[in-house]
Amino acid sequence: MPPMDLKPDIILKAYAAGVFPMAKSRNDSDIFWVDPDMRGLLPLDQFHVPRSLKKVVRRGAFEVRYDTAFQSVILACAESSSSRDNTWINEEIVTVYSALHQMGHSHSVECWQNDCLVGGLYGLSLGGAFFGESMFSREKDASKVALVYLVMRLRIGGYRLLDTQFVTDHLRQFGAIEINRQDYHGLLEEALSHKGIFYGDVSADEEECVLNGLLQSTTQTS
Repeated sequence: MPPMDLKPDIILKAYAAGVFPMAKSRNDSDIFWVDPDMRGLLPLDQFHVPRSLKKVVRRGAFEVRYDTAFQSVILACAESSSSRDNTWINEEIVTVYSALHQMGHSHSVECWQNDCLVGGLYGLSLGGAFFGESMFSREKDASKVALVYLVMRLRIGGYRLLDTQFVTDHLRQFGAIEINRQDYHGLLEEALSHKGIFYGDVSADEEECVLNGLLQSTTQTS
């Protein structure tokens, strides 16, 4: 597919149909569409916070912000690192998701230390579904803390589905599961019939209450 065909409206239609784009590598301009046989999900009502991570969240190791540095987050996610030689995020993907951010569909959750961006994630919001795209860390646990705060925000906003696309060992510790394509499309249809609110009239007390609920839940891993 030529890069010029990757437009925001096409992306939104693709996600609504259960399909998402990827590139073969950071420097490859070609885009291909993915509709996995098995889909990764993080059930919002069964999210697990590992015991060691609870301590990190409680001591406030990072300042967490939303949508203050989307471009920096997606570019950091596109970088290679010691744990990944390459990424699937090319320039076309950076451009189109940045446009979706300006439209209010793409969001970032960011972890900061001393006014330096040290970790975070980004994803796409559509109806009552949130599609997690990628995350990065420059400090230990930064992306994990961002994920905890994302789940808090999605719970408050009435989201029904957190799609992780695939399941990794990293995500399994939080309770990620795999379901088949048919079951996924049923859950997606149901989620899209609702309207999740990423930003709402939420008090600090309500956020703290939901966050504490996440930290008090039983976990499967330490």
